Amino acid sequence: MSFVLLVYTVVGGFLLDVPHLFILYETIRNLYFHVCMWFAMMILYGVSFAYSIKYLRGFDYRNDIFARNFAAAGSLFGILGYATGAIWASYTWVTDQGQSMSGILKEPKLIGAAIALLIYGAYFVLRGSFTDIDKRARISAVYNIFAFAMLFPSIWIIPRLVGSLHPGAPGGDSGNPALNFKDIDSRLRMVFYPAVIGWTLLGVWIATLRIRIELMKDKTLLHE
Repeated sequence: MSFVLLVYTVVGGFLLDVPHLFILYETIRNLYFHVCMWFAMMILYGVSFAYSIKYLRGFDYRNDIFARNFAAAGSLFGILGYATGAIWASYTWVTDQGQSMSGILKEPKLIGAAIALLIYGAYFVLRGSFTDIDKRARISAVYNIFAFAMLFPSIWIIPRLVGSLHPGAPGGDSGNPALNFKDIDSRLRMVFYPAVIGWTLLGVWIATLRIRIELMKDKTLLHE
């Protein structure tokens, strides 16, 4: 199912007509990749967060495995979303608006996104610093809850409170084409929503595949 939706995203994203908004123009097609990947990232991180809570409630080691692998899948889409966003910025902010790369690197949205990804990167570093399985799982679960809570101020709240070139922020372009229904019309919705579902399902498939491999290595967990 996810592959069908992603094929539709790629084909429809490049071939179907899109609204030519000021500054964005044809680059708005990156909406189906950059923004949708970040949506998938948030959903996958949310699933990881839920499994960390489940682990702390019952200390079932399988929940720690689920939390770790969904966090890993979320980080993958976070990195891909950051990369596609940086490419998008190079075409819209640098080429069309004449901004310097040094100025773009100081953008609150980019800084907040980088901080969020580094926080989750520290989650995996933290896990690797413990040899005791139970202690690693407990501390990692607590940190994962903290990391998920930090996503909202670093990505959604603080960047919108300060001046930014990013759409939807004070001083930025009028409206966010990913969220503002005045900007996103039926042509974009035809691909945008299937793309969110497709990228999310791909992330779930990657996470569950890794989980199954881990559980197969420990047959006692698999049959519990």
